[in-house]
Amino acid sequence: MEMFFRLQKYRYAMKTNARTELPLSTRISMYTAFIGGIITPALETIRRWRQIPDPHYFIAWFDDYLIGGFLLFAAWRTFKDHANGYRFLIAAWGFATGMAFYSFFGQLQRIDQPDPSLVSSATVVLIKGIMLAICITCMIFSLQHPVKQKADGLN
Repeated sequence: MEMFFRLQKYRYAMKTNARTELPLSTRISMYTAFIGGIITPALETIRRWRQIPDPHYFIAWFDDYLIGGFLLFAAWRTFKDHANGYRFLIAAWGFATGMAFYSFFGQLQRIDQPDPSLVSSATVVLIKGIMLAICITCMIFSLQHPVKQKADGLN
């Protein structure tokens, strides 16, 4: 219980010392970017494990590493500097949405072909569709500007 009160005290100190505060929707988008930045390249590595050594398939898996890196960088910048970092978050989610859009509809066109992961193509389409929906939602969530606080920490 003592640890809970220390945490609350720390959170209160962080809020009163902060110059800007992120809206809830932008915080959700930021934390989802941290998670997505790790999960996206990991899932693609598992999916294309047999193809990674072959240079012909480089671009097929490297784009997910770009998405992951961009999302992690944007989430980190937003976490460190709310006032300016949210712009990187918007850009990262825009990039991820564009890439997910192409990936989803490209997979949908090839639904009758086997997937490199040996999982059914319908399952891959479903997963990519969910990821596209998350990208669109988080991009919309990240569009809300940080709230500027007065010097005393009150709005």
